[in-house]
Amino acid sequence: MKKFLFVLLCLGSLSLYSDYSTNQPTDLININGVSIAYTTAGEEDKPSVLMIMGLMASHKVWGEEIVNGLVDSGYRVILFDNRDTGESENLDRLGKPNLYWKFAMSYLGVDFSSPYTLTDMALDGIGVLDHLGVESAHIVGASMGGMIAQTIASKFPERTKSLVSIMSTTGAPHLSQMSERNEQNFNNAGDWDKEAAHSYGFYPEAMPRQITAIMKAGDRSEQVSSIKVSTLVQHGINDTLLPPDHGEHTAQLISNSKLKIYENMGHNLPAEVLPFVIDDMVNFFKSQD
Repeated sequence: MKKFLFVLLCLGSLSLYSDYSTNQPTDLININGVSIAYTTAGEEDKPSVLMIMGLMASHKVWGEEIVNGLVDSGYRVILFDNRDTGESENLDRLGKPNLYWKFAMSYLGVDFSSPYTLTDMALDGIGVLDHLGVESAHIVGASMGGMIAQTIASKFPERTKSLVSIMSTTGAPHLSQMSERNEQNFNNAGDWDKEAAHSYGFYPEAMPRQITAIMKAGDRSEQVSSIKVSTLVQHGINDTLLPPDHGEHTAQLISNSKLKIYENMGHNLPAEVLPFVIDDMVNFFKSQD
């Protein structure tokens, strides 16, 4: 448990900067009947970057180095907690899906219900932009956040200056499966110490609902191939949760996309690789601004 949380924590950074802090307060807004928490860093008149975190993760998991790296490069960063995480509304009231049953239905091709969908989560991000009066932004998402970002780029291209999809996937069934170790970690998520997980920015109580949303979306290849905005796909060569072919397939389906595969990076943003990830992202943004 502790080792797994440490690996997940590597998605963030321990570096401290003067502008953005993971401890800075958030504001709450109501979006489609759900309270969503958000915060910003950087000057309002700078180009905006909307950052969307992954499964069970609040915005804090991005860490300070990547946010301040973007701010120092001349961007305004907008962060929000996905529904069911962080300071956003916990949605236990929607029930706890039986993942084994949902998986069986998904495997058999039988339609099933989901407490909410990836599209609902994409609309949360659009709602934050609406609230802030931001017409369009660079959309960045990691893992499940990448799926949400892809959804925004597909459904709301006019709101998307560019897309950065980090260690994410199209959900195509032919792609490599996660490792047995990753599968075991997910199976054991119900046994995590919630207080400890929350201190790292993770909310395991959200997992059944968010995994159901991912399964409900299924193979999103058609949606991803409809994306027309300029796209940067970033992936780690050592990713055992979503192996590199997931990133490669994403880039293959999106015309006008660039693919960057990083050595010494798994399903995380390790300190030694993060500067290269930030630099590539900033150079990509500047080529679009």
